[in-house]
Amino acid sequence: MRYLVHVAMIFLLAAACEGSDPMVDPVLPQVRVDPLTDDEGDVTRSVFIDFRLDRASSEVVTLSIRSVNGTAEAGQDFVSIDNEVLQFQAGQVALPLRVDILGDEAAEEDEYFTIEIVEAMGAGIEVASAQITLLNDDEGGLVIPETGYSTPDSYPGMTLIWQDEFDGDALNGDYWTHEIGTGCPNLCGWGNNEWQYYRPDNTYLQEGNLIIEARKESFSGSNYTSSRIITRDKFDFQYGRVDIRAALPRGQGLWPALWMLGANIGSVGWPASGEIDIMEMVGGESRDNWVHGTAHWSNAGQHAQYGDSISLAPGALQQEFHVFSIIWTATKIEWYVNDMKYNTLSTVPGDLSEFRNPFFLIMNVAVGGNWPGYPNAQTQFPQRMIVDYIRVFQEE
Repeated sequence: MRYLVHVAMIFLLAAACEGSDPMVDPVLPQVRVDPLTDDEGDVTRSVFIDFRLDRASSEVVTLSIRSVNGTAEAGQDFVSIDNEVLQFQAGQVALPLRVDILGDEAAEEDEYFTIEIVEAMGAGIEVASAQITLLNDDEGGLVIPETGYSTPDSYPGMTLIWQDEFDGDALNGDYWTHEIGTGCPNLCGWGNNEWQYYRPDNTYLQEGNLIIEARKESFSGSNYTSSRIITRDKFDFQYGRVDIRAALPRGQGLWPALWMLGANIGSVGWPASGEIDIMEMVGGESRDNWVHGTAHWSNAGQHAQYGDSISLAPGALQQEFHVFSIIWTATKIEWYVNDMKYNTLSTVPGDLSEFRNPFFLIMNVAVGGNWPGYPNAQTQFPQRMIVDYIRVFQEE
């Protein structure tokens, strides 16, 4: 009897709930914000960002919207939006949001900022943010910094044995060779799972500077292109001071490098040849202002390395020139940024004998790889490493 009463109560409860379904909310419409790419323009003007519902609602849908700085900054490139309210009336499925763009006539990189949905009432959020890209439409596009640190062309007790000031019309073929391709078939991804195809077209000289340009473009099976140049078989040296004055690219997945390899790499391979990284930067958010100096070698047949890093003010590496240096002797390697020493490696131990042989120079900008990761939606292209000079000194 108790069993029958229990079953009856269940059926009564089910009947009472049928039709009211108080525990289940109706399915909400979903809202999204669309990305936009437009010219920056020369004067202040308005663009309109589209917000969309996937279906009409019978109720009012209210959104709270804000802007977030990227490489474009509020007050300088656009007018900030701070929790602005946007409302879909019943039956509406699309609404524009006006954003004021602060145009100018300065040649500069393409820039971006983000529009975000902070909160949605009456709708779910399908796509919460979108990138707004402002394309440079002023003559030039390339901005060469006018300020920054510099070093002298002579030091007491030292002789300038080699230099490139990049003052000509084209890269000096007596000094430099282009490495071309993806590293395949012997070293696909150049040993680091990088995404770029290196080609000479991405290197050029302008206003006394070398430009290495990373581009997002399809070429020979790759989606990105860049350049890598080396002095192998044209200039190598053993010991001395190297000064390289450069401004760097920025963005997730960018990997500019100024570095050296042992001239005997063809016979002994890597890492037995030794590697000296004068400067590496791995782009992305707060990493864009860190400089790394590292050495690699072979320790009993195994890869060994030692390095350190130093941070500069946010944006400084891109907005002005800095001088990246090493002082290399028979007993140690020291790393400097703007004559500030931040790393030292003793090369006295026997397993570091690689660093008592001649080395050649390399400059490149990689896209993606094991260390920096890979470009994302916020990575802007083209990106450029700008080199003003490279100088090598030795003791007299």
